[in-house]
Amino acid sequence: MSEFKLHHLVVELIGLLGSSSAPEKHVEKLQKEGIPTSPSALTMVASQSSIRNLARNSPVPELFLQKYEELKAKKVDLLGLFIQVLELISSDKELKSFLAKQASSSTLNPTRNSAITTEDLPQICKNVIKAAVEGEKKLNKQVCAITKKAEPLVIKYNWVHERPRITWDFYNELNVTPCQKVVPIVSQESILLWDILYCLKGIDGTYIVSEPLTSPYAVKTFNISPDVGISYKQMVQQILPLASHYSMTARFVEKKVSPEDGQVNHALRGAIRCLLKDYLLFVVQLEMEHVRGKLNLQKLWFYVQPTMIAMSILFQITSTICKANARGGKVLSLLHEQANNISGEAKFKELCLYLIQTASVPYMQILEKWVYKGVICDPYEEFFVEDNELIHREELPIDYSADYWEKRYTMRPERIPIFLNEHAQTILRTGKYFNVIRQCGKTVQWGKQEPLIYQHQGQKYIAAIDRAYSEAAKTLLEVLIHENDLMGRLRSVKSYFLLAQGDFVVQFMNLCEAELNKNMYDIFIHRLASLLEVALRMSTADSDPYKDDLKPELLPYDLQFQMFRILSIQTRDEKEYCFQTDKTLTGLEAFVFNYDVKWPVSLIINRKAIACYQMLFRHLFYCKYIERRLCRVWVSNKIAKTFTHNVAKSYRQAFSLRQRMLDCIQHLAYYMMIEVIEPNWLTFLNKMSKVSNVDDVLSVHQDLQDSYLKECMLTDPDLLGCITGISAACIEFCNFMEILSDNFVIH
Repeated sequence: MSEFKLHHLVVELIGLLGSSSAPEKHVEKLQKEGIPTSPSALTMVASQSSIRNLARNSPVPELFLQKYEELKAKKVDLLGLFIQVLELISSDKELKSFLAKQASSSTLNPTRNSAITTEDLPQICKNVIKAAVEGEKKLNKQVCAITKKAEPLVIKYNWVHERPRITWDFYNELNVTPCQKVVPIVSQESILLWDILYCLKGIDGTYIVSEPLTSPYAVKTFNISPDVGISYKQMVQQILPLASHYSMTARFVEKKVSPEDGQVNHALRGAIRCLLKDYLLFVVQLEMEHVRGKLNLQKLWFYVQPTMIAMSILFQITSTICKANARGGKVLSLLHEQANNISGEAKFKELCLYLIQTASVPYMQILEKWVYKGVICDPYEEFFVEDNELIHREELPIDYSADYWEKRYTMRPERIPIFLNEHAQTILRTGKYFNVIRQCGKTVQWGKQEPLIYQHQGQKYIAAIDRAYSEAAKTLLEVLIHENDLMGRLRSVKSYFLLAQGDFVVQFMNLCEAELNKNMYDIFIHRLASLLEVALRMSTADSDPYKDDLKPELLPYDLQFQMFRILSIQTRDEKEYCFQTDKTLTGLEAFVFNYDVKWPVSLIINRKAIACYQMLFRHLFYCKYIERRLCRVWVSNKIAKTFTHNVAKSYRQAFSLRQRMLDCIQHLAYYMMIEVIEPNWLTFLNKMSKVSNVDDVLSVHQDLQDSYLKECMLTDPDLLGCITGISAACIEFCNFMEILSDNFVIH
C-alpha cells in the first residue's frame, strides 16, 4: 500500500471518529509495525487467550462464546482479525470509554448532525457526486446486461418447494407422533428394523418418527415411542445418527439447485447425488436381508458402521456449507480442509478427494480460461478475480487508463480457495497480462496447453500456472518496452515536464511569457499551442519523435490547492484555502503541459502519473520563471553603476535583497534538478534494467514519482506553504523593482 493511500485512509478514519489527532503519527506507526494485506491474513485464526479474555470481560460470557462458535462454524472471513481488534479495544480503557461515549451520544441524539454548515458543503457535494457516479455505473451495467445478446433465460423451479411430498427427505407438514400401540418385546425388533430402514431413506416409521426442524439446516432428531424396550431403544439411538446425516445431505442436494448457488455447489451436488444412489442401494440390500429374515439390530449396527463414517463426512461438509452459505472458492476451501483433516482408512480420504475434484471442475475451467487467455467466464460470480468493466475500453474516457490496471480486475480474497492462496497474485497478474496482450492485437505462441485439474498431491496445475505467468510477463514486457518504446516515452516526459531540455525551456519562455502573464481566462489555448509548436521546432526537441504528443493546458487551481486536495490534510488553513474560489490565477500559475499517451503505454504513463509530473512541472517552471524575473531585475539595476556613491548607498539594501532572493531560487532549482531528479532517475534506470513484469515497472515508476514529490518538498504542507510564500514575495519584489527602475533618482 502506497504512503499516500495509507495517509488518506488514516485521515478518513480519524474524521469518522471525530478526533483531532495528527494523522502523520499513526501513519508512521502503521508503516513501522506493518499491515497484514495477504489473503492468508484474512483467514487468520484467533488465539484462545484472546477469546478467553474477551469472554471474561463480557457481561454474559456464555452468550459471547456461543456467538463466536456460531461465526466460527459459518467460516466467517476476518473473524480472527476482528477478535484481535476487540481485544485491543477491551484492553485500552481510554479507547473503550471513548467508543462507549460516542455510541451513547449517537443513540441519545441521532439528529445531532442535522445542522449543516458551510464547511460541510464540499463533503456533501463530494458524496452526492460519488453517489451519482456509482448510480450511473450500476445503470450502465444493467443496460449492458439487458442489451447484451445472451442465451434465453432458463427458469428453474424448485420442485421440492412447490411439491414437498416428492422430497427424499422427511416430510413434516403434520405433527406426527409415535404409535402408542403396545407390542410385546419379542415382536418389537422386527418392527423397529422396518422403522429404522424407513428412516434411513427419509420416511417416518411407526414407532420412530422425525421431529420438525428448528431451522432450515438444523440436525434432524427423532422421537422414539416410550413403549420400546430399553435395550432396543439404546441400539436404535446408535443407528439413527445415520438417518440424521442422510437428512442433511438430502436437503443439500434438493435445495442447492438455484443459479445463485453457483457452479461449484452444483458440481458438488451432482457428486453427492451419485453417492446417495449408492447409499440407497445399500439400504435396499439391507431390506432384502430383512425380508429373508437374516437381519437383526446387532447385524444392522455392524453393517452400517462404515457407511455411517462416510455419511458423517458428507454431513459435516454439507452442514458447514449451508450454515456458512458458502459458494465458489469458499466451498473448495472447506472441502480441501476436510480432506486434510481426514484420518483413518484411505477410502474416506478418497471420498473427500472425489468430492473436491468433482466440485473443482467448473472453477478450474474458469481459472484455465483466465490464465491462458485473460478472459473471465464467470456467470455466477464465484471466481476470485472480478471484472469491473462496464463498457468497452474504447468507449471510456481517457482517465480510464489511470484505473485500468488497479480497478479493472480486482481480487476478492474471500473467494480464493485455500490451496490457491499463495498463488493468487500470480494468477491475477497472468490473466491481466494476457488480457492486455490480447487488446494490443498480439497472440502468444503456445505449445500444448495443459488442462488445470485439482490435485491434492503434486499440484501440477501450479507449475502450469507459473509457466503461463512467465510467458505472459515476458511477452507483455516486450510489447511495452520494445514495440512501444516505453523508455523513449519516459525520457520524453522527463525532458518536458522536468525541464531537462534546457534550450526548449528558454525558447518557450521567450515566446510565451507575455501571453502567460495575462489572466488565465484571457488566454487563448490554441495560441499557446501554436507558440509551443514553434518553441519545439526551434530547439533540439525537434528531434524528439514524440514531441507532437505534448499539449498546453490551463488548470483552474494553483499548485498548493492541488497538493492539499491530494494529501487531504484536514487543517483549518486548508479548509479556509479551499473556499478561496474567487482567486484569479495568471497564466503562469495555471499553465501545465499535458501529454497524449496511447494504449498500452497508458498503463504506465496514465492520468495519475501525468498529474504527478504536472505538479512537478508547475513547481519547477515557476521557479525558473522567478529566476528569470530576478535576473531581469539584476540587468535593469546595472544603471546603478552610474550613480554617485551616496545615491548608490540608498539602493544597497534592495540590491542585496535581490541577490539573496536570486541565490535562494537558484539553489532551490539546483537542489531539485541536480540532487533530486537526476540521482532518482539513474536509480530508476538501474531498477528498470532488472524488472521482469509490468507490475514491477509500475512499482518502480511509482517509487520514482513518490521520491520526486517527497524530496522536492511537495508532500509537506508546511514546506510547500513556505516555498509558495517565498515565491510570492520574490514576484512582488520584482514587480516593485521594475516599477522603481523607471524612476531611479540620480543626484
